[in-house]
Amino acid sequence: MKLEMQQNEFEGKLITFCGLDGCGKTTQIRRLVEWLESNGHMVYLTKQPSDFVRNSEIFRTYMDSPTHDAFDYRALSLLCASDRVQHSNRVISQKLKEGYIVISDRYYYSCLANLIARGFKDDMWIYEIAKSIRKPDVAFFLNVTVDEAIRRVRKRPEEKDRYIDLELQKKLHDLYVSIARENGGVVVSTLMSEDTCFNRILFEVERMLNNK
Repeated sequence: MKLEMQQNEFEGKLITFCGLDGCGKTTQIRRLVEWLESNGHMVYLTKQPSDFVRNSEIFRTYMDSPTHDAFDYRALSLLCASDRVQHSNRVISQKLKEGYIVISDRYYYSCLANLIARGFKDDMWIYEIAKSIRKPDVAFFLNVTVDEAIRRVRKRPEEKDRYIDLELQKKLHDLYVSIARENGGVVVSTLMSEDTCFNRILFEVERMLNNK
C-alpha cells in the first residue's frame, strides 16, 4: 500500500486530512486554518473528490444507495482518481507555486483505502496514477473507533438516517492506519480531547514550517 508520489518542490506546503466520516476532520481543519491565518500564512482550503465528482449522478447514486448495485465501484473509483489528478495538477500545484499552504479534506489515500476495502486490492492502476499526485508535506490520519465515528455521524440532523455499511467502516479504519504507517502519515487519535488533538497536529505543522 506504499504510494510513489511527486515531491513538492514549490514554496507552498500541502497538508492533508483523511479518516472515517465522524473522525473530526472538519473541526481540526477549521482550527488549523484559523491558526495559520492568524499567524500570517496564506491558506487555500480544498477537498477531494471535488464538487464536480461529488455532485455527479454516478457518485450520488452510488453513495446514497444501500445496495451500491447501480454502478461498478471500479468505474466510480477511476472517476475519483481522474478528478484527483486534475485537481492536484491544476488546482493544488498552482496554489503551492503561489506560496499558499494548501489544506485538503481527504486526499488520494482515501481513494486507495476505499478501493481496497471494497475488494479491489489487486488493482495496480491506482499505484500508477499516484505517481502523478503531489505528495503531502504532512498527511494526517485522524483515528477513531468505528462505533464512535458512527455515533458522531448520527448526531448530524441531515445524516441521522443515512445508510452506513458497518463492515466497510471497519475495513476502512484498519486500512487508514496501515496506509498512514506505510506512507509516512501522522496518526492522531480523536478520542482525545479536541484541544489535545489540535496540539498534536500543530506540533507537526510547526515542525514542517520550521524546516523550510
